[in-house]
Formats: sequence, structure tokens, C-alpha cells
Amino acid sequence: MQTTWSEPAGPSPAPTTCPERVVRRYAGPRFSMTTNFDDLGYPLELGQPPRRVISLVPSLTEALATTVPDRLVGATEWCTHPEGLDVPRVRGTKNPDHRAVRRLRPDLVVASQEENRRVDVERLRSDGIPVWVTAIESVEQALSSMGRLFVDVLEVAEPGWLTAAAAEWGRPTELPSRRVVVPIWRDPWMVVGASTFSGDIVTRLGLVHVLHGSEDRYPKLHLAGIEALEPDLVLLPDEPYPFAPDDGPEAFPGIPTALVSGRDLTWYGPSMATSRSTLIDQIGQTLRR
Repeated sequence: MQTTWSEPAGPSPAPTTCPERVVRRYAGPRFSMTTNFDDLGYPLELGQPPRRVISLVPSLTEALATTVPDRLVGATEWCTHPEGLDVPRVRGTKNPDHRAVRRLRPDLVVASQEENRRVDVERLRSDGIPVWVTAIESVEQALSSMGRLFVDVLEVAEPGWLTAAAAEWGRPTELPSRRVVVPIWRDPWMVVGASTFSGDIVTRLGLVHVLHGSEDRYPKLHLAGIEALEPDLVLLPDEPYPFAPDDGPEAFPGIPTALVSGRDLTWYGPSMATSRSTLIDQIGQTLRR
């Protein structure tokens, strides 16, 4: 899932865990060049807040369209939220149309280390287009990263959905400590491993993420390997692989399976304000059966 990116000199990304979230507040307009550093420590110099933004990440597209809809001028074909989003498309997350991006004259492109390719980011930067890259491996990093993007870079007040998400995910765990495996693909089977946003979501719900110490972030396993982990529960999100009632649960006879929203489990953005309660309800229904 994740490509290997080198990190330029600059501040290190936010730690995986943080005891207290710093609420970032908009300090008013600025009148000089400001340097911000993205999640990989790459410097971004802007003389004014970006007004024409293209998103190459579905979750970031939703966040931008919800918070600064007048500034979003382009997105990928995979960007499905908010419903009815009507902006020019620049092809996919792994193969953006660079000519289409240039034609839209963005003053900022937002990308993700996990979703997008380093070569595309470097090509855009070589064309003189500023790119902000997120690197998210935990809920805390997501909250911090979104705060910096909107308050420090776009220079708007902290979005209400971000404040609500921080409050929701700061609540105590509620689900029983069941051993959980989260497949994200089949043929071959791939599962959520260490240092992932989804894995942190699972842990923060109160569940035991059995592959939290894996060597790979998204290990490939045979079904026998998954069964050998002795999970009490298998979570099957509907993306990136579209697991469904007739496609997924049959592979785990005798093990409870919960079909959950991939957006709730893998997206960082406005969905975080409600994803915790939704996941608790969906998983809780399975555990009570």
C-alpha cells in the first residue's frame, strides 16, 4: 500500500501518540512569505493562502469540499464524497493526469504518502506546483495534520468536524478486548498491520489489533495464516476491496465477521466526527449475536 519515500530535512512528522492535542487557532491574515513543513518535513513557501487547490486523496477531497468548497478546483475519479461533488477530475490517485492538473492552475496540490506515488509528487513540484503531503499512521497524527493544513496553510478557523472528531476519539474505549484481524484485500489476502491509521482506529475502539507488531504495514497472508492468528473477530471493510455479505464472510467459518464502512475505518477527515460511534454500533451488533 505504501511506497518508500525519503524525507527531506525539516521538522519530523508528528509522533504516533501524543498526550494532548494542540488546538490550532487562526491568527488572522499574514502579509509576508511563510514557510510551513508538510508531514514529511518538506518545506512549503506561500505568499498567501492557497485559493486553487487540487486533491489527489479521497479523504482530503471530502475535508476540503466540506470546509473550503470554493477553493477546491480538482480531484481524482476516486473522490466520491461529499455526495454530488462537482469538480474537474484529474484521473486516479496512482496515475494523475499531469496536463489536466496544470490546466487547472492550482496554487496547491494535496497528496498522501500512502495513496500517491512519490514520482508524481516530484513531477508536480518540478513543474513549480506546491504539493503538501500527509503521512498518517494514527488518529492523533490525523488530527494534527488536518489542523496544520487548514489553520496554518489554508488559514481558516479549525473546522467544526475536526473539533468534534478530536472530542469523539478522546473518549474512553467501549468495545470488549477481542482479538481482531482486518483484511483489506483478497486474492491475495492482505490485512492491516503495524503503524497504520486503521490499526490505531481498531485499538482506540478497545479491540486487540493482533498484527500491531507486524514487520509490514499491510502483510500478505494465506487464509491459514489468518486463522493461525486465532482472531475472535474479523472486520471486513467495503474498501479498498468491496467486501459484501456474499463476498468475504464465507472465508471465515466459525469466526464472527463484521462488515463495516471502509470510509469509517480508513478515511481521515469529516467522517472521523461520526466514525467512532458508527463502528461501535456495527461491531457491537456482531459481538452480541
